[in-house]
Amino acid sequence: MISINDVHDAAKRINKNIIRTPTLFCQSLSKRVNADITLKLENLQAVGSFKERGAANRLALLTEEEKKRGVITVSAGNHAQGVARHAQLLGIDAIIVMPKFTPVTKINRTAAWGAKIVLEGEDFTEATQYANQLAKEDGRVFIHPYDDPAVMAGQGTLALEIFEDTKSDLDYLIVPVGGGGLISGCAVVAAALRPYTKIIGVQSDRYFSYSFATHKALKPPGGATIAEGIAVCKLGFYPFEVIEKYVEDIVSVPEEAIEDSITLVAEHAKQITEGAGASGLAAILTYPERFKGKNIAFPISGGNIDTRILANTLLRTLLREGRLLRLRFSIPDRPGVLADISHIIGTEKGGNIIEVSHQRLFSTSSVQSAILEIMAEARSSEHAEEIIQSLREKYTVERI
Repeated sequence: MISINDVHDAAKRINKNIIRTPTLFCQSLSKRVNADITLKLENLQAVGSFKERGAANRLALLTEEEKKRGVITVSAGNHAQGVARHAQLLGIDAIIVMPKFTPVTKINRTAAWGAKIVLEGEDFTEATQYANQLAKEDGRVFIHPYDDPAVMAGQGTLALEIFEDTKSDLDYLIVPVGGGGLISGCAVVAAALRPYTKIIGVQSDRYFSYSFATHKALKPPGGATIAEGIAVCKLGFYPFEVIEKYVEDIVSVPEEAIEDSITLVAEHAKQITEGAGASGLAAILTYPERFKGKNIAFPISGGNIDTRILANTLLRTLLREGRLLRLRFSIPDRPGVLADISHIIGTEKGGNIIEVSHQRLFSTSSVQSAILEIMAEARSSEHAEEIIQSLREKYTVERI
């Protein structure tokens, strides 16, 4: 098991090659969730993620003979970029094995750091098996993304900075959990420096590997998730040992909570986060009574989200909150109807029409009718209901 001294040594070892990211209290987000929220902005690292802390520490410990052999790792993106960047800084040849589903954004950013990319495997487990095979064949050093004490110690430097930079005592430090490297490093630091701060881990309910590991659930984890950074089916051996000793609890959160959290971070903290980076906030949204009024910190652990996925996530959240409306009308096909509907939405009720689709030929039962679909923006769910009620006084409206 790693110690606080291992984390302090890691901090000295890597401080020249990583960014000491800001630790900021977010008043707007605090008001939104009824708790005092402090953010650790790891999305501002050079590779956009905390992962390079562990990679930097592990690579710095390689012998000269190991450096000549080269390194290999497996990752869905963030650890890959960390290894690629620090291998480049040290002049080490690196191969990165990535699952086939890895977002294009992470593939391109990893390749930009000079490593060779190999896409193999339908998931992280299959990609890991292939990477281990290549490591044996080529004699390369395998740099595990989380199940390595040196990586764990490097990730723990994040908690060192949080505790140094927060003026008030923290009730909770909420940490995303994939394989467990980050939370184990943070838990060791908290146990040594802030034993009254409870460490809470958070996983997607589709990859609730902690529950599976402790026999609380029979169904193995799996499935599509926006939090691919923590889509790991099994906790690491070394992290699990630390988690069992020092972590207060690990909770699961649904996909919708993660998506909503990405939007809230963008709106209230003005930061871009990937799904895993939003999981700390998702835990607060999912268990509001547990965290109400508490002093909480969590890392925005990464910001490497595909722009298309980000755009769709923002729109999906607006739809769920009722701030974005999709309305379908069956209307008589005569002049002035579209103008009247637009007048009700925009002029009378103050909504903003974003998109209009007017179909006469293929979707109607009568040549004298038409199907109209409108996407409109409202200020709130209450405002949306006002718009719909006004429209229904004159038209048949279906919300879709």
